[in-house]
Amino acid sequence: MDPALLAALLAFVAIGGVGVVLTGNNQPAASKKRVSSVSSGARNTDRRKQAVEQAALKRRQSTQEALKELSLTEKQSRRRRSSVKGQIAQAGLAITPIQYWLMAAGLALVLGFVGLLVQGPIGAAVGVFVGLLGIPRWALSMMVSGRQKKFANQLADAIDVIVRGVKSGLPLNQCLRIIAAESPEPLRAEFQALCDSQSMGVPLDQSLQRMFERMPLPEVNFFSIVLVIQQKTGGNLSESLGNLSAVLRSRKLMKEKVKALSAEANASAMIIGSLPIIVMTLVYLTRPNYIMILFTEPMGNLILLVCAVMMSLGIFIMHRMVNFKF
Repeated sequence: MDPALLAALLAFVAIGGVGVVLTGNNQPAASKKRVSSVSSGARNTDRRKQAVEQAALKRRQSTQEALKELSLTEKQSRRRRSSVKGQIAQAGLAITPIQYWLMAAGLALVLGFVGLLVQGPIGAAVGVFVGLLGIPRWALSMMVSGRQKKFANQLADAIDVIVRGVKSGLPLNQCLRIIAAESPEPLRAEFQALCDSQSMGVPLDQSLQRMFERMPLPEVNFFSIVLVIQQKTGGNLSESLGNLSAVLRSRKLMKEKVKALSAEANASAMIIGSLPIIVMTLVYLTRPNYIMILFTEPMGNLILLVCAVMMSLGIFIMHRMVNFKF
């Protein structure tokens, strides 16, 4: 064989061997780099997932703690709301409990004197009881329910004001001041008290709790929960309050529908309940001697007492039948 050809063949084989060796050494390094990059990317993804899960867990825990605190404070304030002082605050009256009891005592003395002149000691006792514990508490509860109804009808509009203000860049405190300055009563007084508490440094959750004590409505409780949870956990306040406003308007629409559907039953109950009193009045106007025996004879008094108990029981049952809670 030609020596030059043999030398060229050996040189080609040597170069090929060196290339194979070099390629074989670089391939594991490249594969190791790819494996390490893939594993590092997977670890970063796992870390991000763990961070998101931990943040969601912390937010759920803080939300649960906030709800527990609200439930505990609501239970503690329930007794205060049922007292005379709490009902006076709910009615928005500028009187003290002492003044309330003095007025009730004066009314009790007047009714007791009238009952004494009409029916003797029994009438006096009934008049004192009605004047001291009956009519004042009934009038106070009527004022409380009327004020609460007005507040519930106005709260959705106030929440819409907060939503528009937050979307335009105003802080929450400024939105509350706008409601306190431009809203009608009783919304103005309640939000003014809330703003005054904020100005004196009272925390928002305590201010909202005091507002709920003065106005113990489910709508106010929902409003307090949304603000407290947003303050402690963060989130989109405008979206949360917008959803709350939609819920409150839906509840109001449902109440109006129930009221319209139950109007016939309410009218029937009022007619049935007032019919015996109307008949007794007509009989007294036409034949007073025929019915006065019920007031002058002991057996007539007993019949009147039994009739009053039965009428009260019937009115209570009809009221429960046409009064829908939802």
